[in-house]
Amino acid sequence: MTAAIRQYLVITGNYWAFTLTDGALRMLVVLHFHQLGYSPLEIALLFIFYEFFGVVTNLVGGYLGARMGLNRTMNIGLFLQIVALGMLAVPAAMLTVPWVMAAQALSGIAKDLNKMSAKSGIKLLVPDEQQGTLYKWVAILTGSKNTLKGVGFFLGGVLLMAAGFKGAVIIMAVALGLVWLASLFLLGQDLGKSKAKPKFSEILSKSRAINVLSAARMFLFGARDVWFVVALPVYLHTVFGWDFWKVGGFMASWIIGYGFIQTIAPRITGNMEGKQPAVLWAAALALIPAAIAIGLAAGWSPQFVIVGGLLLFGVLFAVNSSLHSYLIVSYARGDGVSLDVGFYYMSNAAGRLLGTILSGWVYQAWGLEACLWISSGLVAMAALLSVLLPQRRPVTA
Repeated sequence: MTAAIRQYLVITGNYWAFTLTDGALRMLVVLHFHQLGYSPLEIALLFIFYEFFGVVTNLVGGYLGARMGLNRTMNIGLFLQIVALGMLAVPAAMLTVPWVMAAQALSGIAKDLNKMSAKSGIKLLVPDEQQGTLYKWVAILTGSKNTLKGVGFFLGGVLLMAAGFKGAVIIMAVALGLVWLASLFLLGQDLGKSKAKPKFSEILSKSRAINVLSAARMFLFGARDVWFVVALPVYLHTVFGWDFWKVGGFMASWIIGYGFIQTIAPRITGNMEGKQPAVLWAAALALIPAAIAIGLAAGWSPQFVIVGGLLLFGVLFAVNSSLHSYLIVSYARGDGVSLDVGFYYMSNAAGRLLGTILSGWVYQAWGLEACLWISSGLVAMAALLSVLLPQRRPVTA
């Protein structure tokens, strides 16, 4: 086993462990506050700080990664998640909304430090001429992360039933603490540390390719979350009459399947240049929310239209997301890679924040169909922006 593969496995293991706790924590918070009588919209708003601080963290985290090394930013992310879990292991009387929002803010910072470090680290482990290998490694990391996030949803429910809210967060904090200790010793020192100390002013990317891709990423993830975060769970619960466990289980299964498609995206897209599939796959995705909205307006079976449409949306969205994840790592410079990746994932977090806010507001004011039309428009914007991406040489193994 080469040193590069060993480091890839350490990075991936860190990312997997973090992702399990991230998905489980989200489900724990949702279920706990649901039991306290909070509405789905109020529960979703608990995660606003989680998304907002993701924007800030990605912007500053890329700079810190280039200055300090990605091994340090990844380990800091793991440690902050342990602290966030500890904040929730307090007596029930202290679990007020502001306290939980603060813990979620810290968890958001931890998550994006961890993700930025993992994605940036892979760039440094694969020679630049091996673009096919880079695409496959990024796809596996990205897809497995989302699959495990779905598993984390189930894990959160199981832990809540078995150990209660406080016991569940303590168990996760202890397990993640062991991973953190192992990471301190196993992760390569000064991974991703820039040879030339970057200035803080360099956190805003100056690469046209990365600026365009980042803007497309923002619209892409805004298009997903504008109907997925709040509108869809509320719709499934209120219109279909699904109980909370069925809603959570369905969405967890969707995320697991979505993650699997991401891991095999290189087989789906084939050996194509980066620009063409980015445009074509985004254009195809833009049709799905519009088709679902038309089907609902035409009076077709909502169960068939929503469930079937969501499955198709998940397949196409997974390919788009995996392709974008490869392109950012490919476009990023070798020295100071985290500056470019951090800027890109700042746009990703901004898209999630935009989608989360719009999801609650638009659904409450105009319903699910309006959310779907906005989703279609946002993906269309991503497709138009992708036209401006530079040409890439064909991906070869």
